[in-house]
Amino acid sequence: MFHFQIRNRNRSRAGVATVAAPETAKDPRIHVDLAHLQSLEGPAQTLNLLPRQPARSVLAGRHSSHLRGRGLNFEELREYWPSDDVRAIDWKVTARTGEPHVRVYTEERDRPALIVVDQRMSMFFGTRHAMKSVTAAEAATLAAFAILDQDDRVGGIVVTDTAVISQRPKRNRRALTRFLAEIADANQTLHADAPVAEPTSLDKVLQAVANIARRDHLVLLISDFDVVGPASERLLSGIARHNDVILVPVVDPSGETVPPDLVSAISDGDRQATLDTRSSDTANALGQFNRKRRAIIDRWHKRYGLPVAQLSTAEDTLPQMQRLLGIAPPANSRER
Repeated sequence: MFHFQIRNRNRSRAGVATVAAPETAKDPRIHVDLAHLQSLEGPAQTLNLLPRQPARSVLAGRHSSHLRGRGLNFEELREYWPSDDVRAIDWKVTARTGEPHVRVYTEERDRPALIVVDQRMSMFFGTRHAMKSVTAAEAATLAAFAILDQDDRVGGIVVTDTAVISQRPKRNRRALTRFLAEIADANQTLHADAPVAEPTSLDKVLQAVANIARRDHLVLLISDFDVVGPASERLLSGIARHNDVILVPVVDPSGETVPPDLVSAISDGDRQATLDTRSSDTANALGQFNRKRRAIIDRWHKRYGLPVAQLSTAEDTLPQMQRLLGIAPPANSRER
């Protein structure tokens, strides 16, 4: 089954012609509601976003940054005990007093997390299993439940083409429910008949992140990274300097390889359109558009050491996240 965003900037580039389609029942692969997102709480308990990661996790690989972990609070300065770690000795105080002293720290109670979930019209696209907007909404929800379950604060930013809705990290279910409701509401507005609006730039999104995540936050950016602005890289580098940032690009299989002879009826559940890549202009535009996005993400990954956890619309979200976090073996290694 094919799904396709009809009224957005991709339409003008691809020259897709729309026709009316019979009304169909709501498909959870096209739109999500609050009840669906809340149903992901149980599956989310299989995920682990703590600093100590399995060897297969993208957050523990040698080509990505390691999570800093929770910070430490200074507790007291006291005399050295034989059971103390010698690395904790404060040599300046020891030299001044003539007696060995150690600095005692306690681990911070939690580590705040900020989840950015993209629900702009550019995310209302999918050619295989689900819309990118649905995959992003499910990924944000699974991560939020997993973080709250590990007793950390979680907040979020929901991005639409007309607003950037921010919620500071908190450790309570009411705040989490409010975040999920914002995601569901934004997702429900994505439709072929939605008013055409200038898409929100990543500059505005990253500025909202910087205003909340001053330091020692875990920041997940779940997006297709459309509309990179002139200040996006500067803002991202500043955020990454003091926080752990994970890039979570949501892609569609058509973005990896554009079939040269694809002619297909595609739908958003209410309207139909025809995608025809036999047109060289259409195929070239789609290919160039997707290559540009990948190049930007690759540059940020290499320049700032940011982990990249790519999700695809071609399959369910949960097993993908389990593989990315090293909880399940890679797809190509599973028994047939």
